[in-house]
Amino acid sequence: MKRSRISGVYAITPEMEHTAGLIEKVDAAIAGGVRLFQYRNKSASGQLRREQCNALRGMVKDSGGMLIVNDDWQLALDVGADGVHLGIDDGPVEEARAALGPEIIIGVSCYDDFDRARGLEAAGADYVAFGSFYPSLIKPAAVRPPIALLSRAKSRLHVPVVAIGGIDENNAPVLVEAGADAVAVLSSLFNSDDVKERARRLGRAIASKKTEYQS
Repeated sequence: MKRSRISGVYAITPEMEHTAGLIEKVDAAIAGGVRLFQYRNKSASGQLRREQCNALRGMVKDSGGMLIVNDDWQLALDVGADGVHLGIDDGPVEEARAALGPEIIIGVSCYDDFDRARGLEAAGADYVAFGSFYPSLIKPAAVRPPIALLSRAKSRLHVPVVAIGGIDENNAPVLVEAGADAVAVLSSLFNSDDVKERARRLGRAIASKKTEYQS
């Protein structure tokens, strides 16, 4: 199933007005080995969001990767994305599942709330995300769950577990060792002067810890 591909580096796109610049950054991340992306642009118009999603969908598909759309399941459906990621204010999982069908991935933000994750898994979510585990430039006021929450989720849930928030190549291995299947990154990847090389370094850091953790 597609949910099994929620693993490794999970790149969340930066908010950019110029589509060409966004494409350049995502292309560099793909060249660095990233195959899982979430399109996120809360400030853009609906037309721009659709334009950027369509452009990224083709790129990511050609690379063999997957594109998840933040917040908007209707946009995900319209552009043929692989999935949608829903926060606490983005409507019920059941409604999204009824509209999207069984094949499209639904991910959910669970912050520091294990019970929310367990309930949303039962409601049809394909993966759960916790965080912010470290200080985040994107959400500086976000809740800070204990790293032990990842171990609890990994041992008691049956869907992939994603860690998010202030993650870079130095702290990502700690989260993978604790139980994260994927680590979501934005600033540490896309603010780099060399996105391709940073993607490679993130991938190597995670892969080495996954190998150690699974051996």
